[in-house]
Amino acid sequence: MDLDLDDRAAGFRDEVRAWLAENVPKTPLASFDTATGFEEHRAWEAKLADARLSVVSWPEEFGGQDRTLLEWVLFEEEYYAARAPGRVSQNGIFMLAPTLFSHGTDEQRHRILPAMARGQEIWAQAWSEPEAGSDIAALRSTARRTEGGWLLTGQKTWSSRASFADRAFGLFRSDPEARRHHGLTYVMVDLRAEGVTVRPIPQLDGEPGFAELFFDDVFVPDRDVIGEPGEGWRVAMTTANNERGLSLRSPGRFLAAADALVREWRDAGRPAGTAERVADAWIGARAYQLYTFGTVSRLEAGGKLGPESSVNKLFWSRLDVDLHETALDLLGPEAEVGPEWTDGWLFSLAGPIYGGTDQIQRSTVAERVLGLPR
Repeated sequence: MDLDLDDRAAGFRDEVRAWLAENVPKTPLASFDTATGFEEHRAWEAKLADARLSVVSWPEEFGGQDRTLLEWVLFEEEYYAARAPGRVSQNGIFMLAPTLFSHGTDEQRHRILPAMARGQEIWAQAWSEPEAGSDIAALRSTARRTEGGWLLTGQKTWSSRASFADRAFGLFRSDPEARRHHGLTYVMVDLRAEGVTVRPIPQLDGEPGFAELFFDDVFVPDRDVIGEPGEGWRVAMTTANNERGLSLRSPGRFLAAADALVREWRDAGRPAGTAERVADAWIGARAYQLYTFGTVSRLEAGGKLGPESSVNKLFWSRLDVDLHETALDLLGPEAEVGPEWTDGWLFSLAGPIYGGTDQIQRSTVAERVLGLPR
């Protein structure tokens, strides 16, 4: 692809940079893993939406600007460089929305996407189960047919944002006799519906970043099923490929962290024995940026995200850990004074687990990309 920006893209990048410089809160918002922080971030989403910056690549009718994927990547780079607040709506915007664009009905898109773009409805991801983490096909929660919809029964765990979210999306087994990857149905469910119990899971810092979800004959109308009943696995792969391959972890996040690491290294007097690790982190972030540009070019030419998304996920999950461990080793005890690097490191440790563990991703690469035997 041509890496020189045209006037439209360059102008958009400059507009975004100027808006962020004017509007990013001078004092960081409270963590969105707290009730107070969750509402602060919801208000921030509304402010982004007022400026039509919450979902820039979406069509205008849903709150976006109909920007290209390249312009979305540029937006993300500016967003992270400006140290803007984390996106509490990321599960919905970056995973559910691409799924609705690919498999949802027109009614679902018009009913759900505008509220999602404004932060009026925050979504939790409800995929993992106590005995089916990365092995989604092993899930046991069921969807049983009833008049006008489905009754959900079972348990989900490690549901991100679920402690305070409004709704959730997930897979349920609707045909217990079907083979593992068949007989699954992809549904959206109101977390305040009768029969839903939300049990927050405290993290090491005590904040409930995750929750367990219990479903006791929870009614879901037919209009909240995405795709055909029983075809949930195919729909879910759209969500997973977006999570691993492009939207959830844009290069901007790693570019901003790598640039900050280089500044820390210089401020520390360029200590001996650290230059190579710092350089590796910086090069890794740039390599991921260029790879993403290639993915964007492929998608804009009509391509689709496929199992090669697992290669992407393996790369950025390892990059994130290495980058933050380098920062902690470089700064020593000082890194523990401020939350930036310590929090980033703690979060990076989850990268090789969420979105499918690295072990699962390696199996996917071996079998579905390289064609190796099972």
